[in-house]
Amino acid sequence: MSLPKSLQGRLRLPVIGAPLFIISNPALVIAQCKAGIIGAFPALNARPVSQLDEWLHEITEALAAHDKAHPEAPAAPFAVNQIVHRSNTRLEEDMARTVKWKAPVVITSLGAREDVNQAITAYGGVVLHDVINQKFAHKAIEKGATGLICVSAGAGGHAGAFSPFAFVQETREWFDGPLALSGAISTGGGILAAQAMGADFAYIGSAFIATDEARAAPEYKQAIVEGSAADIVGSDLFTGVFGNYLRPSVVSAGLDPDNLPKGDVATMNFESAAGSKAKAWRDIWGSGQGIGAVKRIKPAAEFIAQLGREYAAAKRRLTD
Repeated sequence: MSLPKSLQGRLRLPVIGAPLFIISNPALVIAQCKAGIIGAFPALNARPVSQLDEWLHEITEALAAHDKAHPEAPAAPFAVNQIVHRSNTRLEEDMARTVKWKAPVVITSLGAREDVNQAITAYGGVVLHDVINQKFAHKAIEKGATGLICVSAGAGGHAGAFSPFAFVQETREWFDGPLALSGAISTGGGILAAQAMGADFAYIGSAFIATDEARAAPEYKQAIVEGSAADIVGSDLFTGVFGNYLRPSVVSAGLDPDNLPKGDVATMNFESAAGSKAKAWRDIWGSGQGIGAVKRIKPAAEFIAQLGREYAAAKRRLTD
C-alpha cells in the first residue's frame, strides 16, 4: 500500500472526516484539520456558488495561519467533495473554484469522470472516489482516481451493501493504492480495525454530526446521541439511491419507516425528497449504524482526541 507524498506524515490519526451534506462547514473542516485528520465538506454545501470561493479561501488561510503558529503540529490537508452525477448542474463552476484553490484532496461521488480526475491530479491533488462495489471501484481507477473509499454496509447517507471485511479484502486483491473504509466507524478501535483489514484510512461521518461545529439542528445532534444501530432505516426513497437514515426523522416527516415506497434514481434530486414533502437530507436525517458509541455532543477536537486515546489503547491491547 502506498500513500501520495502529499498525505504522508500529515495526519495524527489515519482518519478522513466524511463530507456531510448540509452539515459540514468551514468551522468543522478547520477544527478537524487542526486536530490532525482530513476534514471534508461537500461543494454543494456552499450556497450560492460564489460562497464556495469564500469557504475555500477561509479554510486555506486558517490552516496556513495554524501551520505558521504551530510548525511542530501542522494541520492535516482538507478535502472537497464533488458530486459528479449528471443531476449536479453546479459541477463545472464548483470544479473551477476547487482547481483555483488547489484543494489537496477531492472526494468524488456518484459517478467517475476522467476530465474531473485529470483537472485535480494536474495540480498535484489527490482524488478519492467513493464506491459501493467492485464494478464502480474498477471504473474509478480506470478513469484516473488516485484512491478509493469503500462504502460498506452500515455507512451513513448513501451506503453500500457489502461487509467491510469482504469489500476491503476483494479490493486489495487488485488495488494497492490509497484506500479508505466507510461504514459504522466511530471509535479508535474501529480505526485500527480498518487498518488491520487493509485500509489506509477510516472514513468517519455520523459521529461528527454530534459536534459543536457541525451545522446540524440541535434535535438532529441529540438524535445521534440518543440513537443506536436499531434506529437506522435504509431506503432509496429520498434521493433515488439507497441510504441510511434516522428512524425518528422519517416518522416526523409523516412516513412509515417500515413501509417506505421505492425511489427512482432517474428522479434523483439533492433538494427535494421523492414522494414526500420533506426535503431530502434536511428533514430526513442521514446516519450510519455506529452512533451507539456517541454519548454526548462535544467539540470536534475533543472527539478526535478521544479517538486518539481509543486508538492507542486498542494498539496496546494487541500487544499485551
